[in-house]
Amino acid sequence: MAEYLFVYHGGGMPETEEEGQKAMAAWEAWFTSMGSNVVDAGKAAGASTTVLSDGSVEPNGGANPVSGYGLFEAPDLETAIKMAQGCPVLSDGGSVEVAETFEP
Repeated sequence: MAEYLFVYHGGGMPETEEEGQKAMAAWEAWFTSMGSNVVDAGKAAGASTTVLSDGSVEPNGGANPVSGYGLFEAPDLETAIKMAQGCPVLSDGGSVEVAETFEP
């Protein structure tokens, strides 16, 4: 099976402890639903900075800042996309970028 990097963009930070618990429960349920396909549940990401090809720096992650990542196994891109469609960040207005990874 191939491995796919899921890069999360957007979404929001919970404003209350109750919202935080609800968000964590949604993420845990999503990870649980994928079982052994979760290679690395990943981590949330803080404020990012983008270094551009000309060497300039764009603060705050640019146009579409990263908010986290995960690594998952799937037999093909279509299946990986279906897995990503259940990601909790989507219900909070975010998006998931899906890319197959390759050994160097």
